[in-house]
Amino acid sequence: MDPLRKAQIILLCDLCKTAHLQSHCERCDINLCQTCVGKHLSDSSIRHKVMPYKYRKSLNYSKCPDHADKLCKNYCEKCDIPVCSTCVSSSNHEGHDISDILEKLSAKTESLQKDLNELETRIYPRYEEMASDVQTEKTELETNYGELTTIADQQGEILHREITAILNQRKSDIQEMKNKHLSTLNKNTDEITQKMGELKQIMSDLKSILKSNDVSLTYTYKSRNTEFRTLPPKVRVTVPSFSAQKINKDQFNGMFGSLSPLSINTEHGDTMKSAEAVSSPPVKPLLDEPRLTATIDTGYDYLYSVSCLSEDQVWTRGENETMKLLNLQSKLLTSIQTKSGNKPGDIAVTRDADLVYTDYSNDTVNLIKNKQIQTVITLQGWNPLYVCCTASGDLLVTMISDDLKQSKVVRYSGSTEKQSIQFDDQGRPLYSPGRYIKYISENKNLDICVADNIASAVVVVNQSGKLRFRYTGHPSNTEQSFDPHGITTDSQSHILTADSYNHRIHILDQDGQFLCYIHCDLERPFGLCVDIRDNLFVTERDTAKVKKIQYL
Repeated sequence: MDPLRKAQIILLCDLCKTAHLQSHCERCDINLCQTCVGKHLSDSSIRHKVMPYKYRKSLNYSKCPDHADKLCKNYCEKCDIPVCSTCVSSSNHEGHDISDILEKLSAKTESLQKDLNELETRIYPRYEEMASDVQTEKTELETNYGELTTIADQQGEILHREITAILNQRKSDIQEMKNKHLSTLNKNTDEITQKMGELKQIMSDLKSILKSNDVSLTYTYKSRNTEFRTLPPKVRVTVPSFSAQKINKDQFNGMFGSLSPLSINTEHGDTMKSAEAVSSPPVKPLLDEPRLTATIDTGYDYLYSVSCLSEDQVWTRGENETMKLLNLQSKLLTSIQTKSGNKPGDIAVTRDADLVYTDYSNDTVNLIKNKQIQTVITLQGWNPLYVCCTASGDLLVTMISDDLKQSKVVRYSGSTEKQSIQFDDQGRPLYSPGRYIKYISENKNLDICVADNIASAVVVVNQSGKLRFRYTGHPSNTEQSFDPHGITTDSQSHILTADSYNHRIHILDQDGQFLCYIHCDLERPFGLCVDIRDNLFVTERDTAKVKKIQYL
């Protein structure tokens, strides 16, 4: 028989057993002819899934462990296992809820698809990012250890120069002492030689007198023996000794300098939130209508920055060299002038409630502790602009090169530079050049947010310095272009930035999606900060007022 003809005879409808099959019900796992499809679908108690036969899925049912000739096409909800038709009717599953395994399979398949999507779009990229970060750290490690070796070589050269200088000084001292001793001995020799000459002359004169028998010469001779019986002083010199200092190895090592202890900190891996948790509503919802709760008059002609010391005390900086601490009643609590006498570039409050300010007149970042100003960072070739304090206690500083052609963000731990952020993965500058506004803030997810005014953008990078996104304003900005100035973040990882010329504040989520505006009759909003209760403080440049706003 023709094999094809044989195949046509075999592939028949499972219901009528006579007509050629054309469709397949995935739900019931049976093959159907065109006539039987209608009959099959007439049973509305089951959600059938009929498709052309060629598109069917070939399902591999598991064999029943108790009934070898049966396939498990049902599912016991109570026992949470696949079962065959014989098992269903047995006493083992009496009274249990039994469902079709295809229904369960559909839910399971959907769950598997969700897992795959999360692995592909969220989890695996984070692992890739971590691997990239480790590789970057290894590269930086090579550079940093190379710098350590260079510093050690330089220190060795310094000590060599010092030792050579000391050795040369000692040799010079020895030569000077030797010369003084020789000079003294030469002087003594000259004196003795002179006396010896005189004695020779006297002895020669006496011999002549004795030979001459001249009475006159004999009686006129005056003896000088008494004079010469007293010998001239004899000079004795003592060569100085050299007391070599015993070299103490530990002390010498200390003079050379020491390495800090090896430190390897293993941080517990972050637990990523599930996709459902990430998309869940925030703990503190945004208010439909933000409320103005306090207004502080600062007394400046123009006001730029504000930083919260507490819920009712804020530090401010304006157009002069004085930084003011004020309460909500506008009472001046403290005022401090900059060390240079020039106006500060920006201010921030540290975790220890100390004040930090930048001074681009002398390229420094300064810390005010107990009203005493100490310079913690002095830049070479760069001017500091704006500053913020991070959750870990580091300082983030935006800065511009002396020639105004480059800008970057630098992280400092104390006075030590830990990180420099300047370019994206393609080597392009992240931030605009020029001495323009670049307020900075760290978000709760450790992203670094910069309000780059000349670029009309909020630039956000992750803690490794990789670009996450740029926000360039909302399409509703029709009057004037987006004009970002101050920037801050809150406990919900919202990003808030002052749109100064448009007299409002933009609120974004941590991924840069616009959420809403804050208006509150603001006039030229400039600097921003939030307190521990997420109250927003806004400086108005021209009115020199700080406004406290509740928006959550």
